[in-house]
Amino acid sequence: MRSRLAGLTALLLLMVGCTSQDDPGQDDPAAPDEEVTALAGALASGELTGVAFTQVTAAEAAADYQKTVEGMGDVTPTVDAGDVEVEGETATATLSWSWPIAGEDSWAYESQATLNLADDEWQVVWDRDVVEPSLQAATTLDLTPIRAARGDVVGARGLKLVTPRDVVRLGIDRGLVPKARAADSARRLAQLVGIDVAPYAKEVTGAGELAFVEAIVYRQDEVPSGVGQAFDQIVGARALGDDLPLAPTREFAAPILGSVGEVTAEMIEADPDRYQVGDQAGLSGLQARYDEQLQGTPGAVVNAVGSDDVERELFRIDATTGKPLELTLDLDLQIEAELLLRDIAPSSALVAIRPSTGAIVAAANGPGTEGYNVATFGQFAPGSTFKSASALALLRAGLTPDTTVPCTSTIVVDGKSFKNYSDYPASGIGQIPLRTALANSCNTAFISQAPKLGELDLFDAAASLGMGIDHDLGFPAYFGQVEPAASKTEKAANLIGQGRVLASPMVMATVIASVQKGSIVVPRLVTSVEVSPPDVDPLTGGEAAALKGMLRGVVTNGSGSGLLDLPGPEVIAKTGTAEFARNGRIETHAWMIAAQGDLAVAVFVEVGASGSRTAGPILEAFLRAAR
Repeated sequence: MRSRLAGLTALLLLMVGCTSQDDPGQDDPAAPDEEVTALAGALASGELTGVAFTQVTAAEAAADYQKTVEGMGDVTPTVDAGDVEVEGETATATLSWSWPIAGEDSWAYESQATLNLADDEWQVVWDRDVVEPSLQAATTLDLTPIRAARGDVVGARGLKLVTPRDVVRLGIDRGLVPKARAADSARRLAQLVGIDVAPYAKEVTGAGELAFVEAIVYRQDEVPSGVGQAFDQIVGARALGDDLPLAPTREFAAPILGSVGEVTAEMIEADPDRYQVGDQAGLSGLQARYDEQLQGTPGAVVNAVGSDDVERELFRIDATTGKPLELTLDLDLQIEAELLLRDIAPSSALVAIRPSTGAIVAAANGPGTEGYNVATFGQFAPGSTFKSASALALLRAGLTPDTTVPCTSTIVVDGKSFKNYSDYPASGIGQIPLRTALANSCNTAFISQAPKLGELDLFDAAASLGMGIDHDLGFPAYFGQVEPAASKTEKAANLIGQGRVLASPMVMATVIASVQKGSIVVPRLVTSVEVSPPDVDPLTGGEAAALKGMLRGVVTNGSGSGLLDLPGPEVIAKTGTAEFARNGRIETHAWMIAAQGDLAVAVFVEVGASGSRTAGPILEAFLRAAR
């Protein structure tokens, strides 16, 4: 019996001993995983009030954290809790940080946080190296954007049309002028540079104490001579050097290229992920249409900034330069075209095309267009330049260049009288060949043949020369219209380029280029945009030869004789005028189109005497300069 009791006692003692070892931590505190997770979430949100800290209060830790990351601006991190190692009453937690820099979650690293156990509660030991492991007690983070260089706009022969050029920004630096004098300085500067006084003064007085409030930007070599001395006498006035993507001159292809400037509030609202306050972007023209390509990708640098303002780089993403936009414009020819138009008061334009490729080498708008793109998107009656298409329609109707047609002083169609232009040569009246009717631009002769044309014959002929069918070329381009006539009177007017016929200078240059080439030409400006001709009846060899011969007659024996002595290859041409009503008066559009070698040109002046007298000298000067 004693032996049995001794064995039972030993078994009970063994069971008690096993229970004690298997459950040694019944009163031990829980692992600090929940506290670490809470800390990670608080750092990501910036709200540290729910975290327990040792040595500092949650409010003090939150204030120090905000001071540490204030230089990061609106960029907020993602913070995840990692492994936790516990040694007695001390725990070390790994935190994984990720900051979205330059639009990406790109700056990633790990830091560590120490937690101490006090009164059965895990408390965080606050230090700035919790935010980034290399930070010291007085070190802060600072994020500085790196602006992406905008892609150049490049023209023919690889010459840069738009590229960074030096500018001077004039404005008021609020840090240099007492608040009481800020409004007076703003008014004086506004008056000096010619901007609205009241809005600028309001902007200056409402700006921050250290803000620079820009008034105007000048090209470095275009600052008016009278600005310098007076500018220096304005308290707080400051000039800052900078560069902007600009063309060679302020006027250079401006309505087509467009402008670059600070993004508007509307642009930011429409695309907040792409644009932020202060960004530069294309605001109009090709700069706006191809902004994404040209803009590039901004970068950024993160520095650790010590109490002595010494910066230590922690992370960098370099900016990526935008991709160039390649155009067919020829720098020299564009400048020459604009020089020829600069003294033309009415709206005017000149477009030059290479018939071999369709490349637009000049698309100039005169100052009278007031910034409107007349060159490629204007919509005007082309007058007798359209007889190039009318002549093709008549050839297809069975006429030849030698077919005799009646050129009378006037012709009446359904009660409406049509006549020739005012200085039509008297010797050209009578029964004359079609080639002479085209050379002299006899309206009545062409109108007399209207009954021989079907409803769509004129449209089809124009389409064969590249006119009347719209397609996207990657820039604003108007191909004109040749609407079917609703009456005999309208049909007569259509034949002489009025009625329901409209054209742009670009499309009339295309028409003469197609004749010169002997097949349809499709204009090109943006080299990356694939263009193809519309599905039209092609010119036959005989049609092309006949048209070219008749348009050569315009130069040798007709209204384009002013081009006869041009050196080089033979010139073909057509002049044109088109009447229109304005303010109760009848005015006249003046046109001329011509081709020589591998260059086709159209000149348009909204109000002029005639094609030969107003547009002709401009076109002649351009062809001479282009050699």
